[in-house]
Amino acid sequence: MTRKMRGLLFYLAIAMLLVAACSKEEPAEDPIPEPDVDEEIIEEESVEEVSVELFPAPFTGVMKEEENTRRPVLTTINNHPLARPQSGISDADIIYELAAEGSVTRLLALFQSELPAEIGPIRSARDYFVHIAKGLDAFYVAHGYSPDAKQLLEKRVVDNINGMQYDGTLFWRSKDRRAPHNSYISGDNILAAEDKTNSSMEISVLPAFSFHESVEDAKIGESVSSVTVKYSSDPNFTSVYAYDVEKGIYARTVNGNVTIDKANDKQLELANILVFETAHRTIDNVGRQAVDIESGGKGMLFQAGIAKEIEWENRDGILMPIENGAPAKLVPGQTWIHIVPTKPGLETSVTYMP
Repeated sequence: MTRKMRGLLFYLAIAMLLVAACSKEEPAEDPIPEPDVDEEIIEEESVEEVSVELFPAPFTGVMKEEENTRRPVLTTINNHPLARPQSGISDADIIYELAAEGSVTRLLALFQSELPAEIGPIRSARDYFVHIAKGLDAFYVAHGYSPDAKQLLEKRVVDNINGMQYDGTLFWRSKDRRAPHNSYISGDNILAAEDKTNSSMEISVLPAFSFHESVEDAKIGESVSSVTVKYSSDPNFTSVYAYDVEKGIYARTVNGNVTIDKANDKQLELANILVFETAHRTIDNVGRQAVDIESGGKGMLFQAGIAKEIEWENRDGILMPIENGAPAKLVPGQTWIHIVPTKPGLETSVTYMP
């Protein structure tokens, strides 16, 4: 091999090594383009507070989301010891307690917020019961009547239904009690009675009751822990109220028995206790009473653990608590109103808090 041939082979070998080296190098990657991202402007949605309109219940002041325009119903409920515990009273907006015969009292339970499935025992009417119903423009329910009350009901002074005409139909008798302590009516039957008597079912008279916005607003006055209200020396018609500071309500007992609703075993939780003093007069040998619900007079108000001296007036037929010439403010909730004789009068004993 000639020198020239050896040189050619040498250069050829060098060239092949260079080609091999280049083939082992990784090819350069093209730069990955960044995707075009549209800038999104995220606006915070303005959160508007949804305001819910609330409606005060006309007889309790409790705020409700729906306005209740149902006409109030006033029922005479037996308060004889043999008629206790009564049914439906835990759903009453207001309960009036009045003398019927001597020291024996009856209840007038006002229903507007709720109409319970069982109400009773229903008892007979008195003329002043009818006048209270008229002032409230309430549909009035009773079973029986005094002679004066019968005249008023027959004249249709108030829209009403009476068990004397509907015993065994709209009214029924319970088997666990004896007459006259066993007459009952239901909320559905009251609605049927309103329809049967062509009575309006819509409220037409709004009472001028005034209410505090909260229990705390009512705590101005002398602090008391318990209240006793008497109609006579008979313990069966003496009410004792104990204030529950945590719940802000009063529990009621009579002769050591807690007042409960027989229909649901619920204990009454009262926001206000009112005591109105007025003249009473015995009008017959049965002991029936004439009760002055027109003249007004002295009163006491117990609420939020506080005792206040007030007055009461008959304003447009409604018995109103009055303080400094205006309707006294009540705590929203259920109210019990005692209408007591001037003798013994406002015989209420209170236990003051330390």
